[in-house]
Amino acid sequence: MLDPRLFRTELDFVKEQLNRRSFDFNPEYYSELETRRKDIQVRTQELQNARNSSSKAIGIAKAKGEQVQPLLDQVQHLGDELKAAETELSDIQAKMTALMEGIPNLLEESVPNGRSEDDNLEISRWGDIPTFDFEPKDHVDLGAINKGMDFELGAKIASARFVVLNGPLARLQRAIIQLMLDTHSAEHGYSETYVPFLVNADSLRGTGQLPKFEADLFKASDDPALYLIPTAEVPVTNIVRDVIIDAKDLPLKFVCHSPCFRSEAGAYGRDVRGMIRQHQFEKVEIVQIVKPEDSAAAHEELTHHAEAILKKLNLPYRKMLLCAGDTGFSSSKTYDLEVWLPGQGTYREISSCSNFKDFQARRLQARWRNPATSKPELVHTLNGSGLAAGRTLIAVMENYQDAAGRIRIPEALQPYMGGLEVIG
Repeated sequence: MLDPRLFRTELDFVKEQLNRRSFDFNPEYYSELETRRKDIQVRTQELQNARNSSSKAIGIAKAKGEQVQPLLDQVQHLGDELKAAETELSDIQAKMTALMEGIPNLLEESVPNGRSEDDNLEISRWGDIPTFDFEPKDHVDLGAINKGMDFELGAKIASARFVVLNGPLARLQRAIIQLMLDTHSAEHGYSETYVPFLVNADSLRGTGQLPKFEADLFKASDDPALYLIPTAEVPVTNIVRDVIIDAKDLPLKFVCHSPCFRSEAGAYGRDVRGMIRQHQFEKVEIVQIVKPEDSAAAHEELTHHAEAILKKLNLPYRKMLLCAGDTGFSSSKTYDLEVWLPGQGTYREISSCSNFKDFQARRLQARWRNPATSKPELVHTLNGSGLAAGRTLIAVMENYQDAAGRIRIPEALQPYMGGLEVIG
């Protein structure tokens, strides 16, 4: 959520920045609500003061033996007016909260203008795209050849966009996850954490999934209202909800492996073949909680940590800076890492690394105590996929295939595969 003071003091600036996202913000509606809120708030305070004065006058009149019924009637009338004013104030505040919760984060100045992924800016490339003396297969065909990837069985057990992995391919995905966890914890200084895979509405509201993106979630129960997590970002970032962190404890760095569940509302017809877009998938998430002055450097560091996994696996990739129209709702700046998939002959996203600044922290009331002021201030939050395990499995399968459909195991993964060097 954005700082309300920006709307009161820099409304034109906010409108200009939101226009970069093509977000339809109506400043006149906001100003109308804000003016009405101020008027009703003043009126409410006046009525409270008047009622308190009249109540005191009743006591004085009683002590003097004077007639108090007119004062009682006045207090009753003021009470009715106050109740009506408080109801109207509550209604206006609810409308303003709903408005504010639907407004995306402001973008970093370095984020390029643009409306879609076609306008994203390529920052760099790493690795050599493999050449084959045969037509490379995609992961679906490779999975069928090696009898380790069954989409029909996934659909039988659940529905479309689910998969069953068997044998060495199931172990390969587990090996990929273990490599990520070991690297981020032992080499990059993240603390491994295990979190619930069901979260409440407050947790999702804190990280920005609710109320705007409820259609993308799987709701598991109504009483209490619990949702399957779309990413470990939600429970991990909520570790600091309503917490004031000591300055000496920052930065906080967490790494978490979890399943992720997404309804993919509005995504039907996209990536229907294979594991690219599933309702359930595995991911290793890296999260940092930092001082505001450190978040830009932390964003670069976190992105490098995700890149390190791709380099260990010798998977060619490119780093993209997302344009204004493609940057996520809560993010102020996002890098996407896109891995090369020979079976598709293109780069596909495998990690998004985002700096949210204080947007999530304001919703979460996640703060640190600044020693310079001794006052609580909002932290900055960041996260990224380090990496999406299923898409990494796809990338390994397609980049390490041979003409017979066998899959070589990258050297970095062999210790986790019991010495197995080839699948097939």
